Amino acid sequence: MIDLGKKPSLCCPGSGRRGRPPQLTHHERETAILDAVEAVAATKGLQGTTMSAIARAAGMSKRTLYTIYDSRDALFEAWVRRVRASIIRPLGKEEEDLPVEERLRRMLRYEAQGTVSEHRIMVLRALVAEGQRHPELARAFMRAGPETVRAMVRDELDRAVARGEIEAEDTACAAKLLCDMVFTNPLDKLVDPEPAITCAANVETRLELAIHIFLFGLCAKAKARAGTPAIALPEDQGCC
Repeated sequence: MIDLGKKPSLCCPGSGRRGRPPQLTHHERETAILDAVEAVAATKGLQGTTMSAIARAAGMSKRTLYTIYDSRDALFEAWVRRVRASIIRPLGKEEEDLPVEERLRRMLRYEAQGTVSEHRIMVLRALVAEGQRHPELARAFMRAGPETVRAMVRDELDRAVARGEIEAEDTACAAKLLCDMVFTNPLDKLVDPEPAITCAANVETRLELAIHIFLFGLCAKAKARAGTPAIALPEDQGCC
């Protein structure tokens, strides 16, 4: 078995001796491991997603894998964090003074730019089918995935409330509502054996419409109190 911590040995030019194999960077090794998690879970389900199976798929020993992640739960949660990073990102300090509409757009646009791989759909199907039998993995998915995404959005809504940009008594509920509006319904892809391919342009349109509809009510209330015009909805451009 090849240890993924090392690449195959390379011969030194002009020498009959084999050179010392270069080490993979931490990022390269972590990428290989998380790719293996996704591939194993997609093809073998949660039951088959063991540390041994992941180590084999990553091309490393089980012992090496445990030096990086001390448990399957920790490894699976790291994979969920990687998925989360492909659909939402935290704002930088230089972006915090932008209008609330632009802040939300920059946070949530990642989902519009990315695509959902077939492997990820298969992992979600496994979570739905086997979550009751593997509650630790289901909880890890919810904790590192949807719950963290909603918390990030709620923090931004709290900032907007504090600045008087919007009025919302329950920002936790509002954040969940906005996420439900922005992110495409997973049931279409989970249930339909041949789901339609959603192009990035349509997802971008959905994002824009969702943010405008969401902010229309919250901003209108705040602006009405201040005696300024409410935000206007954009023209319908079509959305799937």
